[in-house]
Amino acid sequence: MKILLIEDEPELRKSIKQYLHQEGYVIESASDFIKAQEKVNVYQYDCILVDITLPYGSGLDIIKQLKATNSKAGIIIISAKNSLDDRINGLDLGADDYLPKPFDLAELNARIKALNRRRNFEGSKSIVINEITILPEERAVTINNQPVNLTTKEYELLLFFISNKNRVVSKNSIAEHLWGDDSDQMDSHDFIYVHLRNLRKKLSEKGCTDYVQTIYGIGYNFKIS
Repeated sequence: MKILLIEDEPELRKSIKQYLHQEGYVIESASDFIKAQEKVNVYQYDCILVDITLPYGSGLDIIKQLKATNSKAGIIIISAKNSLDDRINGLDLGADDYLPKPFDLAELNARIKALNRRRNFEGSKSIVINEITILPEERAVTINNQPVNLTTKEYELLLFFISNKNRVVSKNSIAEHLWGDDSDQMDSHDFIYVHLRNLRKKLSEKGCTDYVQTIYGIGYNFKIS
């Protein structure tokens, strides 16, 4: 999962980034309104954590912009401004959740996971696609009830495909999802081929159907009939 953290407090921003990185997320950050606006204009995210009070602008205006452009990102407000009016305004604009400061990082992680389940997997704690079962809380995958040992990138790639099943996803969107905003500095997509090859091999060894279709010149389609 690719997350954008919009937070101006340096120490809090650092601690959130470190914690979520350790939990296996791809995490990018912006320290003020202008930088946040630049990022949401250029890149796609699965989840955006946004503070209301920012240098040079308001986090509420970032939410307005995301909704105006029909962004698919889940939005969690993290703010010390915890009055009822602020909470209502943020949720009315389209935020999915509100977590007032100070908060425990484990609770933030739980909110992110719950949001991902609601938006992508109908709230289920397990994802079942034919012979594939994924337990996001445990980051575990089984094929026909046999455990599959995947690396972090292989797991995220599989989850990204399943989240976008029966849709063509570009190589650029895969690269952004797995490596963050710096992926546009890479010279080629060879790293995607390597991880995809290894993922396919591990799934096939457990008897999994190869659902990945290559759309030449564009990307891939995880085709589930």
